[in-house]
Amino acid sequence: MQTISSCAFLLVCVIFLLLSENAKIAAAAAGNNGVYIVYMGSASRTDFLRLLTSVNRRNGNAVVRTYKHGFTGFAARLSEQEAHAMRQRPGVVSVFPDPILKLHTTHSWDFLVSQTSVKIDSAPKSEPPTSSSQPSDTIIGILDTGIWPESESFRDEGMPPIPSRWKGTCMAGDDFTSSNCNRKIIGARFYESSESDGIRFHSPRDGAGHGTHVASTAAGSAVANASYYGLAAGTAKGGSPGSRIAMYRVCMADGCHGSSILAAFDDAINDGVDVLSLSLGTPYFYKPELATDPIAIGAFHAVEKGITVVCSAGNDGPTPGSVVNDAPWILTVAASTIDRDFESDVVLGNKKVIKGEGINFSALESSPVYPLIHGKSANKSSTSEDSARICSEGSMDEALVKGKIVICESSEEGGGSYWQGQAETVESLGGVGIVLIDDQAKLVAEKFTSPITAISSKDGDEVLAYVHSSRNPVATILPTLTVINYKPAPAIAYFSSRGPNPAVLNMIKPDISAPGVNILAAWLGNDTNSTPQPENSPLFNVISGTSMSCPHVSGVVAMVKSQNPTWSPSAIKSAIMTTAIQTNNLESPMTLDTGSVATPYDYGAGEISTTEALKPGLVYETSTTDYLIYLCGRGYNRSTIKSISNTVPDGFDCPKDSNADYISNMNYPTIAVSELKGSESKKIVRTVTNVGGDGATVYKVSVDAPGEVDVKVIPEKLEFSKNNQKQSYKVVFTSTVSTLKKEAFGSITWSNGKHRVRSPFVVTSESSKSED
Repeated sequence: MQTISSCAFLLVCVIFLLLSENAKIAAAAAGNNGVYIVYMGSASRTDFLRLLTSVNRRNGNAVVRTYKHGFTGFAARLSEQEAHAMRQRPGVVSVFPDPILKLHTTHSWDFLVSQTSVKIDSAPKSEPPTSSSQPSDTIIGILDTGIWPESESFRDEGMPPIPSRWKGTCMAGDDFTSSNCNRKIIGARFYESSESDGIRFHSPRDGAGHGTHVASTAAGSAVANASYYGLAAGTAKGGSPGSRIAMYRVCMADGCHGSSILAAFDDAINDGVDVLSLSLGTPYFYKPELATDPIAIGAFHAVEKGITVVCSAGNDGPTPGSVVNDAPWILTVAASTIDRDFESDVVLGNKKVIKGEGINFSALESSPVYPLIHGKSANKSSTSEDSARICSEGSMDEALVKGKIVICESSEEGGGSYWQGQAETVESLGGVGIVLIDDQAKLVAEKFTSPITAISSKDGDEVLAYVHSSRNPVATILPTLTVINYKPAPAIAYFSSRGPNPAVLNMIKPDISAPGVNILAAWLGNDTNSTPQPENSPLFNVISGTSMSCPHVSGVVAMVKSQNPTWSPSAIKSAIMTTAIQTNNLESPMTLDTGSVATPYDYGAGEISTTEALKPGLVYETSTTDYLIYLCGRGYNRSTIKSISNTVPDGFDCPKDSNADYISNMNYPTIAVSELKGSESKKIVRTVTNVGGDGATVYKVSVDAPGEVDVKVIPEKLEFSKNNQKQSYKVVFTSTVSTLKKEAFGSITWSNGKHRVRSPFVVTSESSKSED
């Protein structure tokens, strides 16, 4: 899982953060006989078998996995010298150490529906929609930690027979048999090596909870009266309740191995999935080349086969340029908040109520009768006030803490694991509760087993002022309540990874945002480790991360695919991006959680719409040639590209002067231009396809441009005479200032009075140079 401040309430952190990220990467590359991935792209079967045979001849146990359905290659134990020699063999695109990737860790759907400008019909809340009332022909493949099949979210009542095109399987293993699959969970596979240890189940069964949560968010059947110990109560349902689920368990105790991820892609392509959802990725600082990134490789070949691939953007925000899974053939998802809050208030002795955040089931008195002390005021004489201020272990005097509520401030380390450490420290000294001053903790509802609440630094100043001004400061912490219609929402979560695109400035990433904060979804049926009442573990859990936003988009992709089965992955992506929303429930521009106005570097095209994506009017179809030109712009030559792709058109070659401007001219739903300086102009061309079903229709353009850039669209009207007709237009960007600031944002919107098709753009004077 990606390290975020909500790490504490994600049990998987205990499993997946056993090693530091650098140690993981180093371990993957270290030593003789380590596992290497030999990626051969579209190599001939002859070259593939010849190389595979030579490895097997040397050591019959060397080959760990083979890839043969969507692409060719294998993973094998090789020495560094053997790996180097392998790179020179015919048909080999790349050879690289098997990397270990990490996970990027319901009312959210009701909120998304309420955010659309289009009124839709919905079943009464007392009668939630059933799977049988939803399209059931789409199959969502999920690469994650496995699945808990007994969850009510995966029941299959009323679902028709499994589509005949499905070729997958239901693998048996520990506590998992073929009978655990049904008409909802139609496939389940797991991938392990002979050295796998520390795994709870050697099967597709989920031992962490993450995969179950993700799967139910994307395609869970409607379950009434779902909650987390009474919080977030309501009907839990997936984005596409009628879709089928195929689980590919690729994550083990030490993380998610690239060789397993590629094997899952290879199997999923052959099995017949329509959508692939991956809530995982490389650490943002790792930045592998495209040809050594398992997700980029697998996704490229899946998209070639007509499968839409949706990936989380990562949880390394708010660091600029931290977005991962940034290839153009991937639909990359940022995380936003919803209008539900988990409020746990602090009541001070002066009757002032301070709004807090967090999930706790406090049994303290509702009246402020407990002594309140600042951590630094309880420091031992042998420790510094700074250590006690953040409630570090061993820093405070037990006699001063016992029976009191302690105010703990944030640490630079931050994160859920640190907050839990603060809680354990105060509890061990006899403290009855904690008021945690931390702006990050204030935004994500951490789960605490004792009375703890998180407040903002601004409110923290008020609490500390009360403590310092009172002779006998007292307080209490109230148990958590669920607050609905919280405003403003959505807002981009602080942990959500940001643009600009670290690979190339001439393409905006992430692509879209979706709910990823405090999401309720299915969980393990016997989780006794991460809940405040282990003897009564919940069947649903509340967690946060771009891991949670990704399946929201996967569910919408499945719905769009079901209603438009012939659409390509790029058409589906375009439909979702051009109908996105940029305002919140205050009808103001979306913001960051800090209150600053968000930009496309934060949310891509905006917040996903569950309904408008079904009728986008126009779509931008990104062709194979566009992706090949992108590879040219990233430094790959024609020979290597032909080795990668099975669909290189005859006569294709990279432009002699391949540069970032060619990437800007990919037929992508968003536009990014770099190196615009002085009074220079740059021309961008786009082509749209009329899919609105209106036949003859006319679209007119409107431009929202920043003052530093003059934007002209030619022509200003697009006239279509029939459905599926294509029309092109060009956009000329001209700087109106001598020195353009770092980046300037705007948008181009086409409308025929019925459909609104919006493309955000960013213009920068900076140079876009490939990292490869």
